[in-house]
Amino acid sequence: MKILKEQIDRITLGVEGKRIFPQAPTIWFEPDGFVCSCGGKFRVIKTRRKRIATMEIGEFIAHEAVVCCQCCGSVRNSEQLLKLVSHRCKYGFNVIVFIGRLLFVECKNEREVQEQLRKRNINISIREIDYLGKKFIVFLALAHRESQGRIKNLLGSKGGYILHLDSTVEGDSPHLMTALDEIADLVLDNIKIPSEKAEHIIPFLKRIKKAFGSPIAVTRDMGSGIASAVADVLPGVPEFICHYHWLRDIGKDLFGADYEALRRGFKAQSIRTSLTNLARQLKTKIDNNPNLTASLDSYIAGNINGSPAEKLFPAVMAYTLVLWILDAKRDSRGHGFPFDQPYMSYYQRMEVVKETLGGLTPLVSTETSIVHLKKIIGRVLNDRTMQKVAAQMKEKISVFNRLRDAMRIALPDNRKSLNDDGDDVDIKTIEKGVYEFRHAKDLVALAASQMPYRKMFKQIDKHWEKLFADPITITTAHGTFLIQPQRTNNILERLFRDIKRRYRRKTGTHSLSKTLKAMLADTVFVRNLDKPEYMALLLNGKTSLEERFAEIEAKLSRPRDAQQQSNAERISTKLKKILLIPELPQKLLQKTKYRLAA
Repeated sequence: MKILKEQIDRITLGVEGKRIFPQAPTIWFEPDGFVCSCGGKFRVIKTRRKRIATMEIGEFIAHEAVVCCQCCGSVRNSEQLLKLVSHRCKYGFNVIVFIGRLLFVECKNEREVQEQLRKRNINISIREIDYLGKKFIVFLALAHRESQGRIKNLLGSKGGYILHLDSTVEGDSPHLMTALDEIADLVLDNIKIPSEKAEHIIPFLKRIKKAFGSPIAVTRDMGSGIASAVADVLPGVPEFICHYHWLRDIGKDLFGADYEALRRGFKAQSIRTSLTNLARQLKTKIDNNPNLTASLDSYIAGNINGSPAEKLFPAVMAYTLVLWILDAKRDSRGHGFPFDQPYMSYYQRMEVVKETLGGLTPLVSTETSIVHLKKIIGRVLNDRTMQKVAAQMKEKISVFNRLRDAMRIALPDNRKSLNDDGDDVDIKTIEKGVYEFRHAKDLVALAASQMPYRKMFKQIDKHWEKLFADPITITTAHGTFLIQPQRTNNILERLFRDIKRRYRRKTGTHSLSKTLKAMLADTVFVRNLDKPEYMALLLNGKTSLEERFAEIEAKLSRPRDAQQQSNAERISTKLKKILLIPELPQKLLQKTKYRLAA
């Protein structure tokens, strides 16, 4: 049987639907059964033709017979057709699922989806693909919300849920806020809000609480709006502050102003532009001079082989040093400011280069390329304001790195960048390290004289309990356990980065302001589709998303059917005017030939 299937797959591989059906075939549909539930017989009242498309066949003509009960008058359509295609829609449920998966799981753009559907004998416009993609998200969100009771039971079987709450924004777009459970690793709900003010977050939290009950803990960032909303809706629930966000805010408060002054100094002096231009000029000079080219090649080869060349021309030395300064970004670890300080790295590399050039002989140091390099770095290193700012930053960065080491997260030599969840260290060990940092004599002395250090201590004292809260006790069918919530909110940060990366891949643009404005908030539910437990709850006994969506559509169509029935029973406008005639019964009697003789 397996061999036969493989043979069939090979035969059909690459075969386009239009080659199988050059013209759209006609398929007949009629309701199941001939007898109504009331015992009356059905009779065909009309037939209708509808052009639809499904993944199995492509485009075809559906010829449907609509029947009516001769006894009770109920109208019935083809149940089989209703399982294939949505109400008044040309494209089948499996086409909607196919488009949704390509757009949101495989990150294909609309033109790529259009090409894949064309090969399956389905002609569709870009606009329709975008519409059906959004319809996929709407159906998915409806299925999720219908499944909230079952999801709540799943969370309860795991001892409850730990709520991670955060939002992302791009430019002037609204904030996309997501609620995620750490234990089951499921997106629970999403919303778009104009800002992270508590007044916008409170209704969202109430909705989550109503659907899933109160969480056993909340992990959040340092936003005051989220903090106020959690305190209002979930009083008494243990709160855990993201160590990464907290540490980032500490660093920004500690030397953010100094770093901004350093950055402005570099911009005002056009240092990077000047170094880049010098590197370009020196490269041209080296490329046009065989001796300089040979010197550079010899230096490179010597370093690779472990025996640097002794003779290095000044122009080659200057060129190499300029490139080394510009390569200061290599000192960053991808954590972003304040963990990475690229402008401070530029400054420190310039200091090293200045010291190196100071060791050259007078003859070499007067060479044009060396003099030019000295002038550029001198504009920074001889500026007294920048000297003062750099000295202050060095001290503060040293203190900040001590706190990073105590917190065991985003360490200077760590290359996990934004995926850093912190070292796997007991929370009490971390608490002890931060306590020792907080009461170090040299830092206490600095705090006594300098405001930035006093603010740092204030932040440590204020959030101590939320940083180092005890593990939570949970009870499941398998027993009672202690669980320590994740130290960071990176589980959501990674989710948002993944969403942005996918949309950048689809759109080919870096800015996602317009994309976030247009996208449906519930698009984030797509993340749950690779979770088997979730899919079992979502499908609710159905075998596929197509069947589940058809079931949802059937429920949605009932109000439409009722509306259509009421429309059929609606009194015409002309008849309404007749009903307003005074003494209508008597006048009706006068108009009929069937009245009794006077």
